[in-house]
Amino acid sequence: MTSIDDLPATPSDPAHADPRNEPGIRPRGVLGKLPRYAAGKPPVVVEGLESFKLSSNENPLPPLPAVLEAIAAETSINRYPDPLTTALRTELAAYLGVPPTDIVTGAGSLGALNQILATFAGQNDFDAPDEVVYAWRSFEAYPISVGLAGAAGVQVPVRADGRHDLEAMARAITDRTRVVLLCTPNNPTGPILTRDEVVGFLANVPAHVVVVIDEAYQEFVRDADAVDGIALYRDHPNVIVLRTFSKAHGLAGLRVGYSVAQQGLTEHLRVSAVPFAVSQVAEHAAVTSLRHIDEVEARVQSIVDERTRVVDGLRDLGWTIPEAQGNFVWLSLGEHTQDFAAKAGERALSVRAFGTEGVRVSIGEEAANSRFLELCGEYSHRPAAW
Repeated sequence: MTSIDDLPATPSDPAHADPRNEPGIRPRGVLGKLPRYAAGKPPVVVEGLESFKLSSNENPLPPLPAVLEAIAAETSINRYPDPLTTALRTELAAYLGVPPTDIVTGAGSLGALNQILATFAGQNDFDAPDEVVYAWRSFEAYPISVGLAGAAGVQVPVRADGRHDLEAMARAITDRTRVVLLCTPNNPTGPILTRDEVVGFLANVPAHVVVVIDEAYQEFVRDADAVDGIALYRDHPNVIVLRTFSKAHGLAGLRVGYSVAQQGLTEHLRVSAVPFAVSQVAEHAAVTSLRHIDEVEARVQSIVDERTRVVDGLRDLGWTIPEAQGNFVWLSLGEHTQDFAAKAGERALSVRAFGTEGVRVSIGEEAANSRFLELCGEYSHRPAAW
């Protein structure tokens, strides 16, 4: 039997109009105003050279053997994960010394950030959009996440040495400001914020403004004066700390992050949290990694040691670079940015070039770092002192 859906369309039938004559489906207008996230590219293949990816701030080491075993042993992926990630929050609470109720998990620290923005900043009915203040240049996803939340980003330029200008950021806060983002160590430039700086900044922030301390690279920090968000949030009801398992734990592909805040904020964050954002495989891996934290810390120290070698090598070559407290270094190369990235590609190294601002280079394998230093030794256009 022939159904009505099988009948040929006629020009007079609007339900079957030729789609080529109809206006296209339009996305929200904000999409045309947002930058596109550019992930670090893989290295090109150069005959005779081992290729190394130094463009994504990934941990060059695989997860711990115990973690790989835990991943392989997880067979319940036909079931939905625990939406509250109870096992992980319990393990994190013991590790951090905080109540489990203060922790909200997300798909990486970026997923946790998106939950924060969805909760506290956006486009309100019949009002101008809320504002989110953040340093720039900083994490590339900030303007995208802020814009998609419906908020307006207020970018405050970093200082010449790559550090946040907290005084200028405090001045940028208005009646419309709902969230401030502090990235420490700052990605891609590298410097940390000190505890005294952040405490002084918070004293100038209205109590109703949420301050997010993004500590994705916290485990790599060796500056004794660096802010510790976990130590700080207990005294500040408007502070939220972001952390991740992507970097130090080497679990970037599993997407496990979390935020820590007092319950006056987490009760709202749980409403906007994406259900089942952390899979049971990811949760099991993260819990196992925490239970072997000594091994994780030893691996992190090996990366910090390589970072020290790279930083010392650059300075011995006469290069001026900002303080490096993450697992990367920043080369403020200006107009020579793309040229340097191309030269790195010729040596089977992928690095992250940011327009005409500079190049971020992740700390990778020892051989990769040595090859990077060799390139810098031969490259003539070095960053000028600030």
